[in-house]
Amino acid sequence: MDVMDRIKTAVDENPVIIFMKGTPQLPQCGFSSRTAQALMDCGEEFAYINILTDPEIFENLPRFANWPTFPQVYINGELIGGCDITLEMHEKGELQPMIKEAKSAEA
Repeated sequence: MDVMDRIKTAVDENPVIIFMKGTPQLPQCGFSSRTAQALMDCGEEFAYINILTDPEIFENLPRFANWPTFPQVYINGELIGGCDITLEMHEKGELQPMIKEAKSAEA
């Protein structure tokens, strides 16, 4: 499967997914750490892909949604943004309801 198809499949099949450096339990950069923590604070499960273990995704993800940096958070198939946007949404109380809605639609 082409790498862009693999990325699209991951985004389509997971209501909430973060492409990050490392894992939520063992992040490999500060931005990924803060973003994963904001997602975990919302109390819902989410998928993740460690881009450091998949060089193809690491290399091609910036082209997928025309977003040059990591991490990248997708909810309901849409790019929400990276660290700054996710943290801002979390601080404003917008992130948790969005995640809960995405997860409830999955059930």
